[in-house]
Amino acid sequence: MSLACMGLLGGCTSMDVVSSPSQALSRDAARHTYLGAWAHQAEQRHEAISGMTLVSDGPTAFALRASLAAHAQKTLDVQTYILEDDRTGRALLRQMLQAAQRGVRVRLLLDDLTSRNKQAMLAAFDSHPNIEVRVFNPITAGRATRLTYYLALVANFDRKHRRMHNKLWVTDNAVAITGGRNLGDEYFEVDDELNFNDLDVMAVGPVVATLSGSFDSYWNHPLAVPLRQFASARNDAWHDLLVALGEDAAQGNALSTQPAFRRMVGESGRRLLDSLVWAPAIALWDSPHKLAVTGYPPFGLTVMDQLEGAFRRLDDEMLIISPYVIPTQAGIDYLKHLAQRGVRLTVLTNSLEATDVPSLHGAYAPWRPAMLKQGARLHELRGNPVAAPERAVGEISSLHTKAVAFDQDRVFIGSLNADPRSLWWNSELGLLIDSRELGQQLWDLARQGMSPTRSYQVTLDEDSSLRWETRRDGQWVTTGQEPGGLWRHLKAKVLRLLPIEHLL
Repeated sequence: MSLACMGLLGGCTSMDVVSSPSQALSRDAARHTYLGAWAHQAEQRHEAISGMTLVSDGPTAFALRASLAAHAQKTLDVQTYILEDDRTGRALLRQMLQAAQRGVRVRLLLDDLTSRNKQAMLAAFDSHPNIEVRVFNPITAGRATRLTYYLALVANFDRKHRRMHNKLWVTDNAVAITGGRNLGDEYFEVDDELNFNDLDVMAVGPVVATLSGSFDSYWNHPLAVPLRQFASARNDAWHDLLVALGEDAAQGNALSTQPAFRRMVGESGRRLLDSLVWAPAIALWDSPHKLAVTGYPPFGLTVMDQLEGAFRRLDDEMLIISPYVIPTQAGIDYLKHLAQRGVRLTVLTNSLEATDVPSLHGAYAPWRPAMLKQGARLHELRGNPVAAPERAVGEISSLHTKAVAFDQDRVFIGSLNADPRSLWWNSELGLLIDSRELGQQLWDLARQGMSPTRSYQVTLDEDSSLRWETRRDGQWVTTGQEPGGLWRHLKAKVLRLLPIEHLL
């Protein structure tokens, strides 16, 4: 079915809206803002390196973003794969809108696939004169209904299945947060049913300007299309949205962000600066043009190309934390190469019972024996056995962290999963940091997840059959049957029958 037909089905729009280029606040101008001065008092003691802290706690990750929005004076740049219309998503949207009311320029860049069903809310947000919303790699036809939208996706699948997966929050080009978290309840551990173990890095110093450069490269790319191309609202629609978001807070439907305002001021601000680890760091990101090429993109456009030096420098051990691991034959060949060099791989990922996407587990499962035969240590986070109605809000259900430790003194933390989709089809972003202290912190987080009371260690027995070992109620438990319900097993097996591993 042609895109012309899609236009008949769902309302075809022409790409005739001109995107005006814009840039991040200059570093000199940033120093005249509150956050710029706050960060600079520490930066001047650490020339040419950046200050960073790992943010593994969901409520803290939310509070830091809310605080950065509350303290914004000039610019607020937010890039995300998902912005949910839920408690935390709406609370952060309110903070962004209030910043715009103070005269802050707000730029919100979203992936198209997850923004289509929120167009009315986003159009009202976009109606504020200090706010602009853009969507990346949009499907321009068939947007009226989900059916016609996905038909249009299929009609131009080679180009339109590629997603902007980057996550970035930068305030006044002075403080930045990047990592694995989208903007929604489950990423901040306040959802009633599903909550993710996730990881961000908050940074100040020279690396912030580089992160802002990554945002600008996407914002000013031809694939970043103004939302008003597809959806518009009256000029004062933002006012009604602000009232509605305020009513959420008044009725207790949104999280209170008041305590967050104190994080960057007074004694709490000094403690936060004192907690930063100062080290060399570089921001790495896929070229946005990676999503515009036909077929496989050149390897030189990918984050993995930029990480090759870190892989070559490995001496003893590598840690991969990823919710989705699909090594492919190329990965197994590389693992064999590492084993020959004496480098040992440790992997922490989701078990079938813990993953939020059981179908992807089907692509990972067949590779486990090959990984183990090459000496890899494989740990799978256990699912939460408590039924949803009895589960405590904030209880971790699934792994969403994306991180790599190269030996003990270098880490990469960002949005990159260990699968072909992140390598070839999504765009990704992260920080490569040379720091033994942060390396040890990441390994400590991994050890918590790999604890026998929280995960299964997967091994091979004498006849090369898989075994899952864990500790329950003080007793060691070993089984040869993969944990997970029947429906999850069926979902995993169905995908395994399809020849689409290279797209996952």
